Amino acid sequence: MKKLRIVFMGTPEFAVPMLSELVSSAHEVVGVVTAPDKPAGRGMQLNESDVKKFAKEKSLHILQPEKLKNENFLAELKSLNADLFVVVAFRMLPEVVWNMPSLGTINLHASLLPQYRGAAPINWAIINGEKETGVTTFFIQHEIDTGKIIFQEKISIRKNETVGELYVELMQLGATVLRKTVDAIAANNYPQIPQDHITDIKHAPKIFKETCKIDWSKTAEYNYDFIRGLSPYPCAFTLLNGKVFKIFSSVRSSTSSRSGTSEQYETDGKSYLRFYCSNGAIDVKECQLEGKKKMSIEEFLRGGIKAS
Repeated sequence: MKKLRIVFMGTPEFAVPMLSELVSSAHEVVGVVTAPDKPAGRGMQLNESDVKKFAKEKSLHILQPEKLKNENFLAELKSLNADLFVVVAFRMLPEVVWNMPSLGTINLHASLLPQYRGAAPINWAIINGEKETGVTTFFIQHEIDTGKIIFQEKISIRKNETVGELYVELMQLGATVLRKTVDAIAANNYPQIPQDHITDIKHAPKIFKETCKIDWSKTAEYNYDFIRGLSPYPCAFTLLNGKVFKIFSSVRSSTSSRSGTSEQYETDGKSYLRFYCSNGAIDVKECQLEGKKKMSIEEFLRGGIKAS
């Protein structure tokens, strides 16, 4: 097996186990490309990406281009003489970048492609009530998330699993599959499976704040999955007495006697806060009212904050 020179591209926490796996492999990570530092917090201090923090700990060569077509960046990238680029949770690459290494550029995506192409595959798999998901490694080409598949591994989605829990499982699975993929490429023994033409493809678009507002006219089943598919971040919300009310966890109500098509709710002021959907109801378990801390529904109601 040939020892590969690899440039890794990634930014968030999700990408760190993959980079760690490559660092501990037989290959050499000759560079890490990640997002520029950004001001954050009350003091607006520069915040480094999770990938950069890890790369600094391992004394890896770090590149943080503002623009991926910048001539100085491209020259420095080329000077690294990488055999392979590995991309995990990074920006869309221009062809001048992904076409640079001799063995190509691979990406690890947190879905079973071709399903859930896009920026938020883990969230949408849960929101849509899927029973399984997984990770896919593939070669990058012009159309996003459409290149030839190298390996896929499936994982079951538990009935009550949140996106936060599934995220951790897919991080761990992804690290294993990525190392398997890189070793196979180094040994020149790997499949390249075209993504089948499927007309009924579910997409995974980026999630914005407005995406997270709960629509109580939908079914209780959908809203239950919607809440766990956004928990703990960015978190589903509704409006309660004009204030943003985040719901981190819920259960299907077994005692609902009516349903509605608007933000109708009821509470005993002690143990439950129930929102009605088109075919049943949802009982809130963990929540956070605008300006308050996250708490159980019992704590929320004990605090004297009434729902009506």
